[in-house]
Amino acid sequence: PRAKSVIFIFLSGGLSQLDSFDMKPNGPQETRGEFAPIATKTPGVQICEHLPQLAQRSHMWSLVRSLSHSSNSHEHAHTIMLTGRSTLPPGYDPNKSKSTDWPSITATAGEAVKLAGLTAANNLPPAAILPELLRATPTLLRPGQLAGTMGSRRRPWIVEASPFRGEDSYGAYPSHTFHHHREEATVDDSPFEAPSLKLPEGLSHGRFSKRMDLLKSIDGQRASLERQAQVTQFDRYRQASISLLSDPRVRSALEVTRANQKVQTRYGCNSFGWSLLMAKRLVEVGVNLVQVNLGGWSTWDTHGSNFLKLKDFLLPPTDLAISGLLDDLQESGLLSETLVVVASEFGRTPRIFNCCKDVYSRPGRDHWGALQTVFLAGGGVVGGRVIGASDRQGAYPARDVQTPEDFAATIYDALGIPRTTHWEDAFGRPHQVYFGQPIPGLT
Repeated sequence: PRAKSVIFIFLSGGLSQLDSFDMKPNGPQETRGEFAPIATKTPGVQICEHLPQLAQRSHMWSLVRSLSHSSNSHEHAHTIMLTGRSTLPPGYDPNKSKSTDWPSITATAGEAVKLAGLTAANNLPPAAILPELLRATPTLLRPGQLAGTMGSRRRPWIVEASPFRGEDSYGAYPSHTFHHHREEATVDDSPFEAPSLKLPEGLSHGRFSKRMDLLKSIDGQRASLERQAQVTQFDRYRQASISLLSDPRVRSALEVTRANQKVQTRYGCNSFGWSLLMAKRLVEVGVNLVQVNLGGWSTWDTHGSNFLKLKDFLLPPTDLAISGLLDDLQESGLLSETLVVVASEFGRTPRIFNCCKDVYSRPGRDHWGALQTVFLAGGGVVGGRVIGASDRQGAYPARDVQTPEDFAATIYDALGIPRTTHWEDAFGRPHQVYFGQPIPGLT
């Protein structure tokens, strides 16, 4: 494998490619937008003026400007990009996560690295999602982000650190909350908290050790249990629980708001920065794939006030947090073995217009599955490259079209997962992992 770990940063809502990594300053006025491009360290490559720190680090990352799929629906496109499958599963419900959904990239990679013997020998879950799941309501999870047909026992480890903000808001912003029916942002003072991994009340570490001794004695009576098929899974969960409770490195990885001020300032003292710091620390202790949702459901959905929201609330903390992550990985020697990818469910329309005039007074861009730019760094990716290109308006790929299947295959290939790998469902039926080819030209 080129990478021991992957940090998959997902920008729910749809980052505008035209206002970030694929600007068209010479396009017509109705498409080019308000932002100016700036030069990066890579000759000929320009990105948005509100991403200055990433511009100075272009030698560390590359872009794929030609990823495309057919859906402009949030629900469908989330499923497509989070699972790496361009078709929807049988019985698909856009408003509810179901056991018949395709398994997510995160769940698939977590299972596949175990099958390939690529996990660290530390009993930690191989895949995790943080700081929150993507929800339609407080009780309904959006489809495509869990294990689906793999079964619930293969779902990723869910690290809930950023509490759900309610049905009225779009989700966790770095420091603010935006609303469905209002354009302004309000200060979000909800706490960003690591999940409690403390021992239960009244159970000291001494008593915990005694309970472990008791378990060892019980192991001698397990001859009959070992004839039951579930014993292996029980043992795996027990060992994982012990690791989470007893490993001080895991506790430290999750308690990011207690990091020293210099580290927090590097990433940003907000939910974006803390989330990426947590992801870095988790791959450091051996988690193979960490999906980081930078924002809740549709945080990046900029139908209205596209330029205001990006300039004032979204691009600056993202620029800081991702740059801090790349620097931290490089300084700790982990960048070469950690693939960092950034993607959305889709891009945004080239045309700027007033969508839903009864809701938004300022112009924005609509959903656009036909094109988005994907950002990749580390894990064997050669920096300073641009794969593919879009047309003059930034609407469709002009060359080297890539699919969600290719995007997923790039992650699996970097982790060293063999193309012949398959997982088996509850009935023993084999299911393939790869449905596309790794994106060429990145390594």
